[in-house]
Amino acid sequence: MPRAAFYLWAEKLSGEDESYEWDANFGGDLDVVDYSTGRLTFYANYQVIMGSEFRRFDPNQGNYILGGTLSRRRNGYEYAFNFHHESRHLSDRFNRVAVAWNMAGGRVSRVIHYGPARFDVRVDARVSVAKAFVDYNWEIDSSVRSDVQIRPKVGLLFAGDVRRLGVDGSQNRSGPIGFRSEAGVHFIGGAGAMEFFLAGEHRIDPYPLEFGSINFVTVGFRLLTR
Repeated sequence: MPRAAFYLWAEKLSGEDESYEWDANFGGDLDVVDYSTGRLTFYANYQVIMGSEFRRFDPNQGNYILGGTLSRRRNGYEYAFNFHHESRHLSDRFNRVAVAWNMAGGRVSRVIHYGPARFDVRVDARVSVAKAFVDYNWEIDSSVRSDVQIRPKVGLLFAGDVRRLGVDGSQNRSGPIGFRSEAGVHFIGGAGAMEFFLAGEHRIDPYPLEFGSINFVTVGFRLLTR
């Protein structure tokens, strides 16, 4: 396993809805093998949404992402086949409905260095191969992140992502679009890094058993391996 990267982050959500007060994620990715012209990578994420409906910190959702990519590097780009699974669950609440989907597709990514700045760019395009409860037929998910070093161990970060879903019409809605923008500061340590950020987000289907969207302004922190 030539490379591994892990993260832990949490953010305070704006608004008066007692179902959405905190969002926390733990996950990472690791290269199972790197064959010089490409790599086989596995990634995972666990997300917990906390509110205050029954107690001060009340976990009401536990959501999972599992996936993998098989890639080839060429001319500074990395092209990959991507398999992606998501499942969503209620925590401390009764639910007999499965909410999950599997998608397969492609990914294009690139890392660009320009002076003191580094840009990480990624675009995924996937189609559903299996789904339960959701109306998702396909997805385009893109992200860009810029890290600008201003001191030897201090940097600024700017990030954004846009997600577009194609739907099957069963919920009488057009394809929803979600997006997120983020700005913060990055501190580099000997074995890891810490970030503090402010973000704005338009989130698609925030509750597993309902269809719709919600807006958040968040403030949070992130711990990263180097």
